Amino acid sequence: MTEILIRNATIVAMDAGHGAAPFPGDVLVEGETIKAIGEALTASPDARIIDGQGKLVMPGLVNAHTHSSETFLRGRYERMPLEIWLLYAYPLLMNDPIGERLLYLRSLLLAMESLRNGVTTFCDDFFDPPRHDLDRLATVFRAYDDAGIRANVSSAVMNVHTLDALPFAREVMPAELQALLDFGPPMTANAYIDYCRSAFSSLHGKSGRLNFMIAPSAPQRCSPDLMAACMDLAVEKHVPFHTHILETKTQAVTGQMLHGKSLIAYMHDLGLLKRNTTIAHSVWVSDDDMLLMGKAGVSVAHNAVSNLKLGAGIAPIRRLLDAGVTIGLGTDGVSSNDTSRVFDVMRVAGLVHSAAGPDYETWVAADEILTMATIGGAKTALLEQVTGSLEVGKAADLLILDLRNYPFMPLNDIAKHLVYSENGSSIETVIVAGRIVMENGRLKTVDEQAIFDEIAELVPAYLAEHADLERRNSVFEPIMAEIHRRATRTDIGINRYQGDVVDRHSMS
Repeated sequence: MTEILIRNATIVAMDAGHGAAPFPGDVLVEGETIKAIGEALTASPDARIIDGQGKLVMPGLVNAHTHSSETFLRGRYERMPLEIWLLYAYPLLMNDPIGERLLYLRSLLLAMESLRNGVTTFCDDFFDPPRHDLDRLATVFRAYDDAGIRANVSSAVMNVHTLDALPFAREVMPAELQALLDFGPPMTANAYIDYCRSAFSSLHGKSGRLNFMIAPSAPQRCSPDLMAACMDLAVEKHVPFHTHILETKTQAVTGQMLHGKSLIAYMHDLGLLKRNTTIAHSVWVSDDDMLLMGKAGVSVAHNAVSNLKLGAGIAPIRRLLDAGVTIGLGTDGVSSNDTSRVFDVMRVAGLVHSAAGPDYETWVAADEILTMATIGGAKTALLEQVTGSLEVGKAADLLILDLRNYPFMPLNDIAKHLVYSENGSSIETVIVAGRIVMENGRLKTVDEQAIFDEIAELVPAYLAEHADLERRNSVFEPIMAEIHRRATRTDIGINRYQGDVVDRHSMS
């Protein structure tokens, strides 16, 4: 069994004993796992020896929430709130699904960029309208297998008509436009669960790194029976129930208008807040919401960059942590972030929460951000026993960074350097499941230049088709703008205060 011994390195293990505190030592990898961590370790004569002098060894980063379906839409949109941006990134009027080769390249590009920037695990909330196709899902799995990354992959589902999942939509959209939105019979709970069981049978556990997860899009977009069936299967298979809740003010208004309560309270009443519930965003949550979330042990994927780009707001991370909610960091899709670099999210998350109020002792600290990017993210993916920290018996998912580089020069506090200074440029080696997938700044699993050349050749025609799709869907933009305008002016009982969510009654 192949061994790798990293000698005389500085180690940040992110385990229960050390946290973000660095210590000197060696790391011995045997096969896919970490065999030993300590000083003066020995290895077999044929082991690969890596000199760790002047190097930092740390766990691979975990991207707790992304969407591979956006990868070709990088750098395309700005100055759009979510409800308008969705019109163009996820159009209501659709063309045929992207071709299989482009689907593969799109997924592979996300994995390549992620690995190059230190992400060894991500949760891909893969959305592939208008149908669920096991062969297409298998194409995504194949791309991630070829790249060598660890991933949870979904096939996101919704079965509530768009106009019934948005406040004010039926009253502000003219009948002739509503008539264009005939999506056919909605997905039934039984049909989706049958599909998921097939995915578990054929794809789950592939190569020991790739898993299928359950991803009902959002409680306002899915019927109660579909969500209940999703949760039952997620619990049975011990995978995340991965969903979007309260990303925008519009969604906060939606809960009140549809159910007379917040969408978190609605989830609670349906019995859908559990340990394996992972919520992307959680921006517009109240104190009562956070109490329910903490008691249930749910997780949140905090998408600090995309929340800012789409004007959604700033999630109340300190108060979520205090309530007992596990926090991971997500990039969200490349179209609403424009990179898949978790280091970018770490820096933004480390800075933006200082705007949450004048009590600076509650501002989020660098070691907390680093926890979110590693073991916290692993917990949101239900992979904390596998990855997220450097511990004997866990998967050898790790990074080797050069400490003799600008982000660490001169060296003061490693956690603060990683959060506020590093951007991925110091990464020399990336190891996933004991396999070196990047070395000396070059990916070893794929020919990067050949992939870039193929994308440059094939994608322009796809983007031209997408531009036509954007023109067709632009007819709905005034409607979505009006929905956004009305929602922002609707009183929902919570207010924004310097980036945090504050219960209005508690301020009186």
